[in-house]
Amino acid sequence: MGREFIYLFDEWAKSYEESVTGQHKEYRDVFEGYESILEKVANASIGTVIEFGTGTGNLTLKLEAAGREVIGIEPHETMREITGKRCPNVQLVDGDLQNFTVENKHIDSIVSTYVFHHLTDEEKLEALKTYAKLLQPGGKIIFADTAFVSEEHKKAQIKKERSRGYHEVADDLEREYYTTITKLLTMFQEASFDVSFEQLNDYVWYMEAIKKST
Repeated sequence: MGREFIYLFDEWAKSYEESVTGQHKEYRDVFEGYESILEKVANASIGTVIEFGTGTGNLTLKLEAAGREVIGIEPHETMREITGKRCPNVQLVDGDLQNFTVENKHIDSIVSTYVFHHLTDEEKLEALKTYAKLLQPGGKIIFADTAFVSEEHKKAQIKKERSRGYHEVADDLEREYYTTITKLLTMFQEASFDVSFEQLNDYVWYMEAIKKST
């Protein structure tokens, strides 16, 4: 359900901003165009928004600036505290991509950046089906996350990072559940969404899915 990786953020909470701003050289390519990625996701959202994995609140701030009502769901206590200080008007919930409770029954958008890969492919599909039940037809899922055109492309990227001596990011790619665009397409379709994909940097793909009418 994604919480098996929560321990990684015990340390990363202290240096997350350094990574997303390009100061950690191994993750520079992963976070290339970070501000633009956040703005793209925020601007595509509508209405009342669930944000999964608020982290330090960077996307949360963009969502607020875009005039959205935000419900932030974050499993890491320190990250929630950071977001709470930066976004005091946002409702923050202890939860994750699969286990969460929201009081607001009308949700228009579900968003996240750099989060969905914490679920296995089977869990991703289960989560998307849950989100489909929360959204009315026309409701949106907007995700930006690392994904790959194929498993071969993923293996080639890992090999490239190892050759550069970037073992931290290579270990990350091998450890977590990064999947392929083809598999993601099938998952979204099975969960009753029309979805489009756009590659934003060497790692990150933008996914915008619209709930179908039944």
